[in-house]
Amino acid sequence: MSSRSCSGGKSSWSELNGINGDLAAQIIERENTSVNAVVVSENTLGTTDFNCFRVRVKVDSNGIVTSTPRIG
Repeated sequence: MSSRSCSGGKSSWSELNGINGDLAAQIIERENTSVNAVVVSENTLGTTDFNCFRVRVKVDSNGIVTSTPRIG
């Protein structure tokens, strides 16, 4: 478990694995209005900085979520 934490709202969405990434991003932003959900390819390298206001939604070539979206 990470020692980094953000206060308030939901922080991970395992139930979104396997659904459309754009839909997942909408659900995430509705369930936690403090975050910005960004859909990215599962192969995209991102920054290593931790951000309490960002959720990366990793998708495959068909736009399907491949891993649990979480704040960071």
